[in-house]
Amino acid sequence: MTVSVPLWPAVLGRFGWQDLPFVRAWENPTISEIIGAFAGALVVVGAVVVAALLTRYGKWRYLWTQWLTSLDHKKIGIMYIVVAFVMLSRALVEAVLMRMQQAVAINNPGFLSPDHFGQLFSTHGSIMIFFMAMPFLTGMINYVLPLQIGARDMAFPWANSIALWLTIGAAGLMMTSLVVGEFSTGGWSGYPPYTERAFSPGVGVDYWIWAVTLGSIGSTMAGINIACTVYKLRAPGMRFMRMPMFAWTSLCTSILMIFAMPPLTVATLLLALDRYLGFHFFTNDLGGNMMNYANMFWLFGHPEVYILILPAFGVYSEVVSTFSTKDLYGYTSLVIATMAIAVLSFTVWVHHFFTMGQSANVNAAFGIATMTIGVPTGVKIYDWIWTMFRGEVRFTVPMLYAIAFMMTFVLGGFTGIILAMPPLDYLVHNTLFLVAHFHNMLIPGLLYGMLAGYHYWFPKAFGFRLDERWGRIAFTCWVVGFYLAFFPLYVLGASGMARRTQAIFEPSFRPWLYVAGVGAFILLAALTSLGIQLWVSIRDRAATRVEAGDPWDGRGLEWSISAPPPEYNFAVLPQVDGRNPFYDHKHDEGQPDPYASPASYTDIVVPRGSATSVVIGVAAAVAAFGLVWAIWGLTIVALQVIVAAVVVRSFGRDQHRTIPAAEIARAHEAWLARVRVTRAIPRQLETAAVNRGLAEIVR
Repeated sequence: MTVSVPLWPAVLGRFGWQDLPFVRAWENPTISEIIGAFAGALVVVGAVVVAALLTRYGKWRYLWTQWLTSLDHKKIGIMYIVVAFVMLSRALVEAVLMRMQQAVAINNPGFLSPDHFGQLFSTHGSIMIFFMAMPFLTGMINYVLPLQIGARDMAFPWANSIALWLTIGAAGLMMTSLVVGEFSTGGWSGYPPYTERAFSPGVGVDYWIWAVTLGSIGSTMAGINIACTVYKLRAPGMRFMRMPMFAWTSLCTSILMIFAMPPLTVATLLLALDRYLGFHFFTNDLGGNMMNYANMFWLFGHPEVYILILPAFGVYSEVVSTFSTKDLYGYTSLVIATMAIAVLSFTVWVHHFFTMGQSANVNAAFGIATMTIGVPTGVKIYDWIWTMFRGEVRFTVPMLYAIAFMMTFVLGGFTGIILAMPPLDYLVHNTLFLVAHFHNMLIPGLLYGMLAGYHYWFPKAFGFRLDERWGRIAFTCWVVGFYLAFFPLYVLGASGMARRTQAIFEPSFRPWLYVAGVGAFILLAALTSLGIQLWVSIRDRAATRVEAGDPWDGRGLEWSISAPPPEYNFAVLPQVDGRNPFYDHKHDEGQPDPYASPASYTDIVVPRGSATSVVIGVAAAVAAFGLVWAIWGLTIVALQVIVAAVVVRSFGRDQHRTIPAAEIARAHEAWLARVRVTRAIPRQLETAAVNRGLAEIVR
């Protein structure tokens, strides 16, 4: 590794010219350094191109006023998901590079240096967990939850925006590490003592610490907001046992976020104290104990698994019920199973370090708890199967993802039972078997769920459907690529191939690594297909508009309003009298017409946009950048800016605006008039061009 000489320590801290990947590639033009320089150049060029396009089309003001400073939960949710897709693109490319390196590095050094390979698996894991999965699920909850429970917005719109911008700032730090400096080689879990200053003196671990810290604070704020929204803003008549399953899983996810994210924040801050001020919380000497870090990290880490999976379970419940044309089977058991998973998720964290020396009794207790948590998950699978049984199942793209999840997740669950047994876990813990299991649960669990929700609610968010043909192509690539990329890792792991390995010395591993490499490229093709699908859908949006708002014959309140919804969501807050209020009103004799004009309209108060949340998020990222590079003046100024933004917001008086009842009435009546002239279509034609968002009523 090239040693960087500080350029101007008084002003630029630890920064030196060798901290730029372009300089390193110029001085040492190896393939590894050139790849790093190319990645940094992509970030710079991408930012310049976006800025140039916004300037060329005069969209800066529109972007600032309508999106970046908006406190509308729907726009905040969409921005979260945009961040998730951007970070998914980077992390997936890194995964392909790692698979290619392992495929060619059999008794061969390959094209990536060990240090570069270490950075890749650290960024890949960190991005996928903290900056792809968390923004994706938080964005999905942000968009859908208030619509499902009949609320106008989240409980704390300004805090909601701050949480978003802290996440964006943290993701920005991850991207900055490509251009200035390097990233950690300590993995996504950042275990000390390797991540202590003595073993990792560079800036990589500091980038990881502050990115994860900002992200965890943002997620804690999001969790509090989601919980308060469910507790306090449900529509009249919406009792807890009338909430949609996605709302239930969102609530349990938020509780996990509230209690699981703080241990991670504490762990990263204590590690920062070790590195910056010479404390000894996790060192090998002077009273330090690395196991304290392991316990705090996994006290977050295992609930985090269910933070990721529970919203996907909620999506599958909505999708399976809608596209099976049946009420959700076993609703009460699904609610109880969701709560059981949330509670049990805090009882199993020690299984992540069965190999680290605790007693056999402790290992046995946590092994039993780990097996037990599979029971409520099995309840969910059976309930979804019974929902489909004798239903009118329509194999749309969201439904295909749900079915693929059920098949693949069960296979991964079997390997989870194996890993729950401490003796077996001891044998395969540090092998690719564990990597295969982890991806076997998270990809079909989280990613398929989020993609199902993305396809399912996209028409509601934008007023037109996604292209079905390209959606099926992407689905096929995701499923085939997944099986090819990860099932060979079970064989490799059982054969003894260690994880995090930059070079391999066993020729018999070669065929399996080649198959895994092909699978990685097919997964990259899946992501590319999603991009093509979005472009084709936007191009052909005139033919797939669903302004009436109900393209799938939906069951919940979110389908009872226009697509896209107005800023205030509901012209009049709904009165809920059942578990599927909108569906029942459409299909049951004697129920009120869901498209009838309300008796009266009233003024609606909505929050004004605020620049202070943007300032806080950006300033937090700048302060973290200053801490990474020891640019203390920059950090102090950025922290002062954060305080100033909070003060300005605290003294602000004009933070809301009122939408007059007459304006609401005009917009709502105009939409109802369009609904009345829209042709209702049967479910068999829901993916055809004739679907304008109005389902045929069958009574």
